[in-house]
Amino acid sequence: MAEIRVEHLGKAFGDFVAVQDSSFVVRDGEFFVMLGPSGCGKTTTLRMIAGLELPTGGKILLGGEDVTMRRARERDIAFVFQLFALYPHMNVRRNIGFPLLAQGMPGIEIRQRVEETAKLLRIDHLLNKSV
Repeated sequence: MAEIRVEHLGKAFGDFVAVQDSSFVVRDGEFFVMLGPSGCGKTTTLRMIAGLELPTGGKILLGGEDVTMRRARERDIAFVFQLFALYPHMNVRRNIGFPLLAQGMPGIEIRQRVEETAKLLRIDHLLNKSV
């Protein structure tokens, strides 16, 4: 993992300010936790770091490189949500494969990777199950 540096990060949705002047560093190999009440900007901050949401101010540096305006697929970063079922309308197979689809990976490769991952995790028997 490379160092993550967030400098004066901000995000507004119209008049609503979700994240204001947030700065922190997560050093290479460091365990990092974001705590706070619902609606305080934790998920929005993570989404900006991952490139799923563009900030309205500040910088995001990964390994010393400014990635603030780069697309998610150009960042090589991932995170998981607190809830196990990100997409409750999808089965297990589609939940596992969705990030690969979002990156534009071909369907054949997605199927192969999902099946390999499911076997590794010993959940291949659950792939077609609803979540």
